[in-house]
Amino acid sequence: MASRPAWKGYLKLSLVTCAVELFNATTHTEKVSFRILNRATGHTVRRIYVDDTTGKPVDDENEVKGYEIGKDEYLLVEEDEIEAVQIESSHTLNVEGFVQKSEIEQIYLDTPYYLAPADEVAQEAFAVIRKALAEKKMAGLARIVLYRRERPVVVEALGKGMLLTTLRYDNTVRRPETVFDDVKDPKLDDEMIELAAHVIDKKKSKFDPSKFEDRYENALLELIKAKQKGKKPPVATPEPKPSNVVDLFDALKKSLASEGGKAPAKGAKAAAKRSIAKNASSDAPKKRKSA
Repeated sequence: MASRPAWKGYLKLSLVTCAVELFNATTHTEKVSFRILNRATGHTVRRIYVDDTTGKPVDDENEVKGYEIGKDEYLLVEEDEIEAVQIESSHTLNVEGFVQKSEIEQIYLDTPYYLAPADEVAQEAFAVIRKALAEKKMAGLARIVLYRRERPVVVEALGKGMLLTTLRYDNTVRRPETVFDDVKDPKLDDEMIELAAHVIDKKKSKFDPSKFEDRYENALLELIKAKQKGKKPPVATPEPKPSNVVDLFDALKKSLASEGGKAPAKGAKAAAKRSIAKNASSDAPKKRKSA
């Protein structure tokens, strides 16, 4: 494997175990990154820890973790003491149960990793577990200690290997009703929903991640290239900010037309009714004023 494993240990299913390695499935490497410089000298700067009371820099050997047990009172915990803390999931992915992956709400899925056999000896047992998961179309639930935190995970077959996804704890997930309870549920016009559905049909496509492009990243690169050549940075015309649609039905019709679609015939009647109602409502204040 070219990449460095994020974790090494064992995959365990009942009495079957095999050595495995965990690899990051995504990369956070930035194409454009900036260093902090001293404007006066052009030199790079670095962060240093200073004593909160004396203001003096603290040497690396004097830096130690502290757990707050009271006001301005800390319990010192050494690195080797933390490293010595070991539980089963520090070194073993013990599959405790199985679920349908679709049963797991999307909001609980966190970070994906690739799981692979660590050596030739482990390949047969690994393949048996992977094949059984694939045939049953099930995903295994386990726990793993990553970055000094135990995390629940779901493991499923993926090609010649497996996909391990860390899960969020229930107490860290905000329930949707905490946000959506204040959202009103208005009575909707069936024809407007039908128009929106036609727009969706016209814009239907297959998921292709290769088409995603970081346009902000590209704009930064253009800025950098211009400055390297001694030119003024390109001035982008700001996109107009959208606002709430006043005539939703008309906006849906125009959206469908822009996608090469045609509104349902019965939509014309609804549009006429809306036009009459709109004119009537605009005339109403004048009549009240003259009365």
